[in-house]
Amino acid sequence: MSHRLFVALRPPAEARSALLALMGGVADARWQSDAQLHATLAFLGTLDRHQAEAVAAALARLEAAPLRLGFGPFDTFLTPRGQVSTLWIGLTPQAAVAALASRVSHLLLAAGIPLPTRKFVPHVTLARFPARGAAPASLVRFLGDRRPPDLGFTVASVTLFESHLTRGGAHYAPVLEVPLGAPAPA
Repeated sequence: MSHRLFVALRPPAEARSALLALMGGVADARWQSDAQLHATLAFLGTLDRHQAEAVAAALARLEAAPLRLGFGPFDTFLTPRGQVSTLWIGLTPQAAVAALASRVSHLLLAAGIPLPTRKFVPHVTLARFPARGAAPASLVRFLGDRRPPDLGFTVASVTLFESHLTRGGAHYAPVLEVPLGAPAPA
């Protein structure tokens, strides 16, 4: 049996509620639900049972302190034709999230788990658009009317999720939650 997996941070309920309150008012946007709001640290793709077990064992060795985060600016990912495919909000401090993602990646690579090589961008996806994308101009009003929530929050765990793709969108099921604690003494 295969599993489509990713490792992510899940903002606490208060932070997710603040993001949900921002959503709406953009044609063709498929807004993320509360259950879908997360920041991917490592996308693993489809793995077999043995690889999934190796991922869980590697994550169990993760040593990192909880992160105190906030929201940064809005931004987008574009299609090759310059259309918007994804609307997202950044996480700050970016360096802290990137350092945690790097720790996770090193553990997974050491366990023999192949990872895609793409630039890491600390963010939470807010909306996705059809395959054709959306014109950047369709977001002008949204970006002009909304500001990132001025809210600090602590993320105290890393979660391994399994992604189930359906006609109605992706459904994410937590498989393993790894608490973040004080780093081990040197």
